[in-house]
Amino acid sequence: MSRLLISSAERPAERRVDTTDADEIARRLAERGIVFSRWTPVRPLPDAGGLAAQEILSAYAPNVQQMAAEGYGTVDVVTVSPAPSDPAWPQKALAMREKFRAEHTHAEAEIRLFVAGRGLFYLRLDDDAVYLVLCERGDALSIPGGTRHWFDMGSAPRFSALRFFTNLDGWVGAFTGDSIASRFPTLDEL
Repeated sequence: MSRLLISSAERPAERRVDTTDADEIARRLAERGIVFSRWTPVRPLPDAGGLAAQEILSAYAPNVQQMAAEGYGTVDVVTVSPAPSDPAWPQKALAMREKFRAEHTHAEAEIRLFVAGRGLFYLRLDDDAVYLVLCERGDALSIPGGTRHWFDMGSAPRFSALRFFTNLDGWVGAFTGDSIASRFPTLDEL
């Protein structure tokens, strides 16, 4: 279930808001320039890995076309799931998780649609508060460029997401070097 927590930046255990109401999540985030919406595929997709990228893109074709019309000319599908046959998978997953759990910004908006699974975005919208947004299947989140944030996929990541870019290089993060992420609960702890 989608969830929004708003916590003190200095005291992460201090919860100012805790809601699973999608309309309230969208309203509170919109007040801060963040777009949260729910997207529905043109045909049902299973909530599991193993879907081909083209199958996902086809299921969300109207949304993909709309985003292209808005200038997001690059879209990709990222799928992260355990690879039991790969003995290096645990180390790869840990390295990927740690990379995204470091606070960073992007020059362009970061737009994600969760097709399957879940992930937790942390948005540091000012020095006083951090917005924790648990995104699940069907949740789309648009974070304006320059927004300080980080992302946790959990210790056993399993998700698929569409990512939209105006930059042809795709994901380019500028890390802040701030250790704030280490003070907040992980996806597993939430």
